[in-house]
Amino acid sequence: MLIKVVILIILMTNPVWAQGKMFTLHVPIELAETGFMKHLLPRFSLKTGVRITISLETGEATFGSDGKPVFRQNDKIWHLSRTNDADTEVFEAWLLSDVGKRTIEAYAPNGNVLFSSDVAQVDEIEVVALTGDLGLGEAVSFEKCGRCHAINETNRMDTIGSSPSFALMRTFPDWQSRFESFFVLRPHPSFTQVKDITEPFPDNLPPPIIPIELTVHEIEAITAYVGSIEPADLGAPIQTQ
Repeated sequence: MLIKVVILIILMTNPVWAQGKMFTLHVPIELAETGFMKHLLPRFSLKTGVRITISLETGEATFGSDGKPVFRQNDKIWHLSRTNDADTEVFEAWLLSDVGKRTIEAYAPNGNVLFSSDVAQVDEIEVVALTGDLGLGEAVSFEKCGRCHAINETNRMDTIGSSPSFALMRTFPDWQSRFESFFVLRPHPSFTQVKDITEPFPDNLPPPIIPIELTVHEIEAITAYVGSIEPADLGAPIQTQ
């Protein structure tokens, strides 16, 4: 009974407009019960002359989880899906306009702002746990990688200057994927073998240096060790005039 009363009140607040400029809007009960439609729809109709009739089932436009994101309610983003009808297009454009956004955020019963026009979605970053053996990773890093890369301060002066240090590579956004697949990144394929993964060197193309031979378990350990390293402090960006 309460639901029917809420919907009736919403319908009664909509002004009567000229026939022909109207459409039916499906509003889920959870959204209707906030009273937001009593605030939003009359202001839209007053501005545009388009009358909206609310439906509990289907409509030419629908607030839900599909379509164009139009406003936020706490952590929930409400979308508007609609037909290609000109009046529903006007409604969508109004919701996304500066006037519409201000109208959305002006709804504050008892001083509490319930809706926001900020519909930006934050992408979730998948964090993959590093489970390799840190001790083994450090040892293998020195043994297999230390002739070119600075693993830490211990061998900083005994490496090839043009090869980036582990601490520097730790600053790369994709450092984990780089270390997990380093054996396919140049120049490593020409001298690196991973047991049960890489193909043997062709007879006519022997490795130019003593080859590096690793197992998948050792690569996981190296990656876990690098994950424990503090990224290099690269300082503040250079300021240009």
